[in-house]
Amino acid sequence: MNLIAAFLLFTLAAVLSLAGVSRIGAWAIERRNPPIGAFEQVGDASIHHVYLPASNPDLPPVVFIHGASANLKDQLIPFAKLLSGRADLLFFDRPGHGWSTRGTTNEDPHGQAATLAALMDQLGIGKAIIVGHSFGSAIAATFAVDFPDRTSGLVFMAAASHPWPGGKTSWYYNLARTPLLGRLFAETLAWPGGKLQMRAATECVFAPNQTPADYLRDASIELVLRPRAFRSNSLDVEGLYRHALEIAPRYREISVPTVVISGDRDTVVYEEIHSVGLGRDIPGAELVWVHNLGHKPDWIATGLAIAAIEKVAGMDRDLAAAARTVEQRIAADNSGAGICVDEKPAGREQLNPAG
Repeated sequence: MNLIAAFLLFTLAAVLSLAGVSRIGAWAIERRNPPIGAFEQVGDASIHHVYLPASNPDLPPVVFIHGASANLKDQLIPFAKLLSGRADLLFFDRPGHGWSTRGTTNEDPHGQAATLAALMDQLGIGKAIIVGHSFGSAIAATFAVDFPDRTSGLVFMAAASHPWPGGKTSWYYNLARTPLLGRLFAETLAWPGGKLQMRAATECVFAPNQTPADYLRDASIELVLRPRAFRSNSLDVEGLYRHALEIAPRYREISVPTVVISGDRDTVVYEEIHSVGLGRDIPGAELVWVHNLGHKPDWIATGLAIAAIEKVAGMDRDLAAAARTVEQRIAADNSGAGICVDEKPAGREQLNPAG
């Protein structure tokens, strides 16, 4: 056997071994994180969701849209108990995430917004306050543009919504979306590589705030490491820049009450572009800054987010005062210092929330 043949056989054996290990890893992930809700067939996608109707609500229905790399638990855990009984609540796994299948019409936020509208139809929800975190904010804004008659208000948390300088994303998102190498990567390296990096990456998602104990386990974040979910997540993130170029000029069409919540220490997105952009482009939007808050207002500033939901529902709420209360609680937070980089767009100085 010559060296080339030996190398090819070794490579094939390594690929098959990694694929086998990844399949076992995905099976174990699913055993640890079974579905917790029901399924509705929307087109050719099966959408996993938790719907909590209220018998005597004081708020309109509220729909929560999770961000990249997550699933419905990421919003269910912080909000369900506090809002249960006050509104009809809908939490769902976006197509291709959690336990929802991808389908053929959900490759961009327009398709995912249409799937949400159809899911609402099937559950008997007419209009709702749409709450989006991070990538979920792109879906929420698109939903408001595409389905204005189904949107009664908007709450954005740590939004990803506008074009950013260069439009770059992490290399593995670009690789995973490619037809052949992407599938091979997702089937062999995404699980072991993700397992090694997940805890550190999560610390930077929350930084400078402390990651809640058992967050990764309780929110079933490891579901994203399964090959199909990993590719769906990669397709979403890699395509966001192109979608933002198309949809951002239409945000001025949105006419519902809107609140944008952002920390000034977000190490995941450019808050100076996305949150500022939503506050500027949506008529009448209220932009609420929280000093020393990172990318997770849903978990770190849950009370503020609920006050924002109440305000877009028409209740009198002082969101600036609520933000100051959060700031007092997290003022000393310094998790991820020296590790998690809070990058700023080129040519822009450090944000001054008071300015």
